[in-house]
Amino acid sequence: MASYTTASEKAAVLMEALPYIQDFKGSVVLLKLGGSVMEVEENLDSLMGDIALMNAVGIKVVIVHGGGKAISRAIKESGHEPLFLDGLRVTDDKTSEIVRRTLNNVVNPDLVRRLQERGANARPLHGNWIFTARRITEPDRGYVGRVVAVDTRAVCEMLDAGIVPVVTPLGTGESDQHLYNVNADFAAAALAKALKVRKFALVSDVPGLLRDPEDPTTLFSTLSLSEVDSLKREGVISGGMLPKIESCEDAIRAGVRKVHLVDGRMAHSLLLEIFTREGVGTEIME
Repeated sequence: MASYTTASEKAAVLMEALPYIQDFKGSVVLLKLGGSVMEVEENLDSLMGDIALMNAVGIKVVIVHGGGKAISRAIKESGHEPLFLDGLRVTDDKTSEIVRRTLNNVVNPDLVRRLQERGANARPLHGNWIFTARRITEPDRGYVGRVVAVDTRAVCEMLDAGIVPVVTPLGTGESDQHLYNVNADFAAAALAKALKVRKFALVSDVPGLLRDPEDPTTLFSTLSLSEVDSLKREGVISGGMLPKIESCEDAIRAGVRKVHLVDGRMAHSLLLEIFTREGVGTEIME
């Protein structure tokens, strides 16, 4: 009887998800993966399983990933200290090569492999193939750029073929053709805008936006764009949260319908976000 009850409960969960599966089938959902959630095996396994399931039921998933902790480790191993300014990495010539090598040869292949092991047809897509970047000069952080153009052809071809593109946050300089380090949140937002995605979710190691970072009960379940400036002045939105919120703002103003901050440490947080009414984390709205 117990096994029958358990099976019935599982069937009920599947039936609850059915309307959401039908609604999202064929829709493009862009996920930005980052933070220490990418360093914890249990969290990463849960996320990869969620993405493989989304792909299996016909959702067109695009991934843009960071790799900040892996890059910082590689920089330290080279005998240098990572430097940041306003949440963005200072990137000289040597750092630029470390960023490229770590993202393209270590982080990206690992994510692709994990998805393929779960049956998802994932493939790498280096960001400098699709992103054109302009150097950020105020303040100057070296070879750090913002995306000024996106060539979506390769992404669309992959999605039409049932492939999950796994994209690195790199760009090619518009004037010097140099490789540029692009903040992954901004790269993801630029691609979300260009693709006009159904949903854009930034998955990291925080529950969402917290008024008090030490108190999870201060979570903003929703956040309107009109609140952002005052929260910046108060210091609630600062540091690494700044590029996340600013990328969300940018995407919403460009017409992306749903933008969310999702806690990747929560088991199956992506499935909860896509396939349940309640959702998780912070929803950013106009």
